[in-house]
Amino acid sequence: MELITVKDITKVFKKKVVLLDVNLTIEKGEIYGLIGNNGAGKTTLLRILCNLLQPTGGSIEFNDGAFGSKIKIGSLIEHPALYFDMSAYQNIKAKALALGVKYSKQEIFDLLDMVGLSDTGKKSVHAFSMGMKQRLGIALALVGRPDLLILDEPINGLDPQGILEVRNLLEKIHSEHGVTMVISSHILDELAKTATRFCVINNGKLIKNCTKQQFMEECGDMQIDEYYLKLIQQAQ
Repeated sequence: MELITVKDITKVFKKKVVLLDVNLTIEKGEIYGLIGNNGAGKTTLLRILCNLLQPTGGSIEFNDGAFGSKIKIGSLIEHPALYFDMSAYQNIKAKALALGVKYSKQEIFDLLDMVGLSDTGKKSVHAFSMGMKQRLGIALALVGRPDLLILDEPINGLDPQGILEVRNLLEKIHSEHGVTMVISSHILDELAKTATRFCVINNGKLIKNCTKQQFMEECGDMQIDEYYLKLIQQAQ
């Protein structure tokens, strides 16, 4: 099932072309790994998918979700928007109120348990580790039970333990709840452990869109980073 269809999306900022004729279909149940250098257009594309930016040209079709309702999108773009003087529980409650979503006390505790923060009690977010803050940010993106989760560099700056915690969480969300995801990352080896598809963007153009299996087969004896750099060089 197609959740979102991106057709010929272009974005221009002050005469600078950031995205050019991007076409992409996001299928239900897939985890898309979005790869690209800084300035390639990844975050701009994610912001357009989240309806935080309007494209200069092209169109996006949001297809119907369950029972004909419009699909719901949760996102964590760059840094999580957290209330640092509040607890994890209070942050989720505030997000639910802001979205007009009814969440019972038990539902909030269930969400905290899902992201491994059920034991934080009244501890303020200010005292959380970076990994805990990131997992809370993902929890906030899940408020409203989205069909699609969009994450921009979710493991950026995390230590190995934090990276493992986020990876396990994303795998749990996908396996237990079937949430479709689009994840951007510079850490390709880590992304390959989660993604089911790879999309490579370079200078605003989508130059590769294939299954992870196809991507890894094309890598051959090369490391994934080496193959990615080869794709970029070939696209110049």
